[in-house]
Amino acid sequence: MNCPTREEDSLKEEPDKDQDTTEESESKRLLPSQPPSSPSFDDENEVAFESREKIVIVDLETPESIGNVDYVPPFSWKKLWMFTGPGFLMSIAFLDPGNLEGDLQAGAIAGYSLLWLLMWATVMGLLIQLLSARLGVATGRHLAELCREEYPTCARFVLWFMAELALIGADIQEVIGSAIAIQILSKGALPLWAGVLITASDCFIFLFLENYGVRKLEAVFAVLIATMALSFAWMFGDTKPSGKELLIGILVPRIGSKTIRQAVGVVGCVIMPHNVFLHSALVQSRKIDPKKRGRVQEALNYYSIESSIALLVSFMINLFVTTIFAKGFYGTKQANNIGLVNAGQYLEEKYGGGLFPILYIWGIGLLAAGQSSTITGTYAGQFIMGGFLNLRLKKWLRALITRSFAIVPTIIVAIVFNTSEASLDTLNEWLNVLQSIQIPFALIPLLTLVSKEQVMGVFRIGHILQRLAWTVAALVIVINGYLLFDFFVSEVKGLLFGLLICIWTAAYMAFIVYLVIRGDALPPTGFRIELSKRCSVTGS
Repeated sequence: MNCPTREEDSLKEEPDKDQDTTEESESKRLLPSQPPSSPSFDDENEVAFESREKIVIVDLETPESIGNVDYVPPFSWKKLWMFTGPGFLMSIAFLDPGNLEGDLQAGAIAGYSLLWLLMWATVMGLLIQLLSARLGVATGRHLAELCREEYPTCARFVLWFMAELALIGADIQEVIGSAIAIQILSKGALPLWAGVLITASDCFIFLFLENYGVRKLEAVFAVLIATMALSFAWMFGDTKPSGKELLIGILVPRIGSKTIRQAVGVVGCVIMPHNVFLHSALVQSRKIDPKKRGRVQEALNYYSIESSIALLVSFMINLFVTTIFAKGFYGTKQANNIGLVNAGQYLEEKYGGGLFPILYIWGIGLLAAGQSSTITGTYAGQFIMGGFLNLRLKKWLRALITRSFAIVPTIIVAIVFNTSEASLDTLNEWLNVLQSIQIPFALIPLLTLVSKEQVMGVFRIGHILQRLAWTVAALVIVINGYLLFDFFVSEVKGLLFGLLICIWTAAYMAFIVYLVIRGDALPPTGFRIELSKRCSVTGS
């Protein structure tokens, strides 16, 4: 009897090994790349949430789910409630004091005519935030972490610096907004700088709440959003705006030559660079098994529903503010002079006191907006710094560093501009410009990463969604580019300053082009395919 030799055994086993290897490589290709699951990974690398901090989503095993990684459980209201939270924290960036100022100025100067734009700008913002959530859920990492891996050192540090600048600009607006609200509610007893110091203490409130778990923190934000909604809804009912004009403003697109700047401001306020980073990290607060495609898809479905509801609420609040000032000040002499600093005073003069003075209702809503947005700013700052630099710091130290970046310049601003409304309005314009400049450096990396199969696996976005997303991104970038151009034309004076701006603009555009070309994530078009062919021929 002839026994098979070892060589013959190995030859018989080779096809099975090849088949196993093929199946393994195929599964790796279909699933997004994941960080190692060992405990040492969390110890050596910065992560959005530690494993012990994540909320466990309880699933009941069914015959269909056993051994089926593609199984998506049926819809459950209980599960939707468990996934509810990150979208509402994200939506606060749509309600910060800078946005409220844009709303009130749009209402006072343009009346009801820009409500349609507010609605569609919110829809565009929703698309961007859903892509951010998709990136975080599918990869198990947030945008700042993935940028650290995707880009070389120099580009990575530029992106981090730009993200920090955007965060500081937003934070100054939010802290100043809170300080103005404190000044209103204290009847002027507390100066602006004192309000800034009080607002700075939210860092420690944030740390205190975080120790009690993610759900407790989300509950506090729910209370703050409800406070805003009730305050501005009360004002909306008190001022009795025209229902007919409101409906026409939402359904009929109109824009006049005198309201272009307000229109640009409405769109520009919707996409906040730090918020794109924030949402991709917040969605990781739920424990999802990334190896089960069905569970990942389920999480994406629930987060999409939750984010849509959250931004619907934020749209209603923004609509309330716009229509309140459209009703009270559109077509009046005060329309061009209203800003965040004097809005409460104008409201009091227009509508008087009463049982619940409108000035203090405005102050309560503004305080809720400022406090909630500064705390989420602290949250975003931790993710941005930790993700880009891979810093393993204690939470209190990270939060203290993040707050210091914004609080120190804000105190200086508050002391310098304490008594000057015009100066504060000018500063606010510069801060809006600062944030507008940063938008491409959040959108381009996001769209690059969600379009890559090696990053997203089967959850990469398709060509149609790619085209739509890049169109929205291009539109937002162009609109903000117009805002920058208009601002620099009116503000930049002097040959030397103008020359410096031109040099800076050239470097800025060159970096944007670098990000687009390096990402290679633009949707395929005839022009792009032809350009790629020419580049490949030249390279060879």
